[in-house]
Amino acid sequence: MALEKDEFNNGEKRDSTTPTCFKCDSISQCTVGKPNKELENCPMMVSPEITKKAMELYKTDEFLKKSTNVASIVEAKGYKHWPRLKDTIEYAKGMGFKKLGLASCVGLQKEAELTAEILLNYGFEVCSVCCKTGAISKLKVGVPEEFSMISKTGYPIGLVTCNPVAQALILNKAKTDLNLIVGLCVGHDINFTRLSEAPVTTFIAKDRSSPHNPATVLYTHYGKAFFSADLKKITTK
Repeated sequence: MALEKDEFNNGEKRDSTTPTCFKCDSISQCTVGKPNKELENCPMMVSPEITKKAMELYKTDEFLKKSTNVASIVEAKGYKHWPRLKDTIEYAKGMGFKKLGLASCVGLQKEAELTAEILLNYGFEVCSVCCKTGAISKLKVGVPEEFSMISKTGYPIGLVTCNPVAQALILNKAKTDLNLIVGLCVGHDINFTRLSEAPVTTFIAKDRSSPHNPATVLYTHYGKAFFSADLKKITTK
């Protein structure tokens, strides 16, 4: 199997079939049915069997079939007009979901309250579980003591571990139809999603350096300066 050097992979050799769609102008390629022949790892060229398998699943998996249909309708109806929460509401309605779960961060208590209020106004039943449920010490789950601290807010929330496992189990017990992540930490959101029996979507992605808008670093001088300095530290070690 051919191998190539890739400047985006620290110069290490990588399998040439590993997709790198970030290098491609997909709008003028796969979007219009044209594989990118300049990239030998274009998925449309190296993995046609995957496209075929995906089509089979869209036809045979009832959840995927309905979810894809509803999501596409929501996209078309609200394009550039609806905020993400409205998209989520319309998706849930289209899927026939009645009971929604919120897995929220303690630092976004007000946001969780406002989210629940809006969902209730749209006729949903709402279940909400805060990340600090159970009040489990970080030390009890193996977190080193130096990373168990009083937070910069002055509250002892840093001593208590986030508990996405319990959040998922509690919402499973409540038999929610769809769960929304409201600001869970990176990693904790993964653990929650892994254990949730209901489908999961992220409403708010936590980013303490911005008003919970992770994409900010891609467009601002701060973001460019941060990653430039951070990478410089790593390469000079």
